[in-house]
Amino acid sequence: MLALELSDVTVRFRLPRDRVRTLKEFAINWLRGRIRFDELEALARVSCAIHRGEAVGVIGRNGAGKSTFLKVIARVLRPTTGTVRVHGTLAPLLELGAGFDPELSGRENIFLNGAILGRSRRDMERRFARIVEFAELDAFIDAPVRTYSSGMVARLGFAVATDVEPDILLVDEVLAVGDLAFQERCLERFHGFRARGTTLVLVSHSLDLVRQLCTRVLWLDGGRLVADGPAAEVIARYRSPSAEEPVQAAS
Repeated sequence: MLALELSDVTVRFRLPRDRVRTLKEFAINWLRGRIRFDELEALARVSCAIHRGEAVGVIGRNGAGKSTFLKVIARVLRPTTGTVRVHGTLAPLLELGAGFDPELSGRENIFLNGAILGRSRRDMERRFARIVEFAELDAFIDAPVRTYSSGMVARLGFAVATDVEPDILLVDEVLAVGDLAFQERCLERFHGFRARGTTLVLVSHSLDLVRQLCTRVLWLDGGRLVADGPAAEVIARYRSPSAEEPVQAAS
């Protein structure tokens, strides 16, 4: 059965060609018809299907469209054209700690972030001790988040975001959090998701990590899907981009 279906998905952004310093200047130039735009095509007619339980890596250079690909699936962005179908519950790990209030304590932010994710207070109370233990923040949980290091914020964000049982998990470069021991715990949690049959879509520049976690890889370049197939084959082609033979798409 399918977990995700993307059909001819295109995402375009209109970017002002000229630098505008203030909102007033923009409004005046817009009323006078002086605003010129360039069109950026972040994704171009991308089509693919991902089956339930698959672990799929998404690779490509900076600006290739990888994060846009995930945000379209997560419904953070709406495609300009094309359709995206999601079958099942979805948990996106896109920007850890993005919903945290720095003036609130770690404890308060756990409940705030849970509310943002649509969880009830009772549900978060049940999860609270487990989240704090995983983040290794027992001694700091009542301190304001503004006093946390960036690694502590990321650990807390990861612990909150992954204390779920989703059908589909979207991950965007969030494994570089904490020390080596904590990263190993993160990997163990992802392996646990896979063992339970969760569909995983992972964006990462770490090809070794992609090879470790994923059996299939999508390679994006300039917003286009240029390869889709077994992880080892696509990664080898990505490392030798002069290869011309197409990689057979996964069925």
